Amino acid sequence: MDLNNLKPAEGSTNRAGKRVGRGQGSGKGGTATRGHKGAKSRSGYSKKIGFEGGQMPLQRRVPKFGFTNINRKEYKGINLDKLQELVDKKVAKDTITLETLIENRLARKNDLVKILGGGELKASLKVSVHKFTATAKAAIEKAGGEAISL
Repeated sequence: MDLNNLKPAEGSTNRAGKRVGRGQGSGKGGTATRGHKGAKSRSGYSKKIGFEGGQMPLQRRVPKFGFTNINRKEYKGINLDKLQELVDKKVAKDTITLETLIENRLARKNDLVKILGGGELKASLKVSVHKFTATAKAAIEKAGGEAISL
């Protein structure tokens, strides 16, 4: 044991920092390290989210733009070539339903599905989903299939 490695016994010291606002004798009385006046010196002060020190906040500087339609329906688009892939993998033979697409992770259970006309469809399929584009419907019927809207 030397003077350079002396320290108090474990658990014997427990003061966490200086106590402020406990009289002039403490050296931290009066303003209690908060400075003079202003919002930060008051009790109960809390800064609002996005407050920029009185400067015009970003969300008020940026102009308002556009319009959001609250009745918009979002469709999950699936191209014809994806349906052809399912046939090639022997996942689907002659019918493709919403359940088939969900099982193969092409859509989720709450999605509205729309078949798009991208790619080529060779197989004769009976496809039943929410919507079809005109080109997709024509391609399915040309291949000898049927397009059923839910």
